[in-house]
Amino acid sequence: MTRRQKRFATIGVGLVALGLASALVLNAFRSNLVFFFTPTQVSNGEAPQGRSFRIGGLVEAGTLTRDGDGLTVHFVVTDTVKRVPVLYKGILPDLFKEGKGAVAQGRMGADGTFIASEVLAKHDENYMPPEAAAALEKAGATGAGRSRPTTASPQ
Repeated sequence: MTRRQKRFATIGVGLVALGLASALVLNAFRSNLVFFFTPTQVSNGEAPQGRSFRIGGLVEAGTLTRDGDGLTVHFVVTDTVKRVPVLYKGILPDLFKEGKGAVAQGRMGADGTFIASEVLAKHDENYMPPEAAAALEKAGATGAGRSRPTTASPQ
């Protein structure tokens, strides 16, 4: 093998290694990517089936129920237009309340219930995740005719 051939072989191996590393990084990024959807988008079938995603909105008043085990919780998330039932097994955040903003991460069940693996609540009395606030604002602008929450930047 000549010097020139060795140099081309080294460059070729380096490019293959770089391509493989890039493919692995992009695959890991894609598999950990979680999108946010509103209850209206979920009801319209825009949410992915069989993949984890986040749903957010307001916890509808009067829908929070607990099973006898003390860990299983049922509630409904709404964007004032559509409603999505949520099932969560675990300890809810201290700030989780009916009528307040929440974001749940998980998958859709076959029966149309969102099976949450994680539930996040607002962090202060005025804050709501920007995506949820925008979705509620958009839902209110489409003629839902219901009151819209106020939003503020995180402190």
